[in-house]
Amino acid sequence: MSEEFSIVHYTDLEAEPFTESSIEHWKLTEPLGATEMRVNAVELDPGQALDPHAHERQEEIYVAVTDGQVDIEGDVHEVPEGGVVRIGPDPIRGLCNDTDEIHVWILFGAPPVGTVEDFGEYVMPDE
Repeated sequence: MSEEFSIVHYTDLEAEPFTESSIEHWKLTEPLGATEMRVNAVELDPGQALDPHAHERQEEIYVAVTDGQVDIEGDVHEVPEGGVVRIGPDPIRGLCNDTDEIHVWILFGAPPVGTVEDFGEYVMPDE
């Protein structure tokens, strides 16, 4: 049997808060054995939002497990269930939830800048 695959359900793991905010997420990178990207899952309750940020070198892919919303450069975009969003390193981005439903996302970042514990190279916009 090959060791080159893994199957993980995020709810089987312990959630922890993002370093930059108190919103909990599930770190999937290590349990999946991923080495070329970072993978996280996040559930946003109504009214929650991830801190706006960019990355110096990291492209991100966001997969909407449920309907969701992504804020890119101050514009909120509705993303349907199953929708996939690609964001290059420079745009200021964040997930938000201005609805009455929980939003679930799987987030991929490549290259895997920083470490699993320290995402590294975050660029936080001036308030």
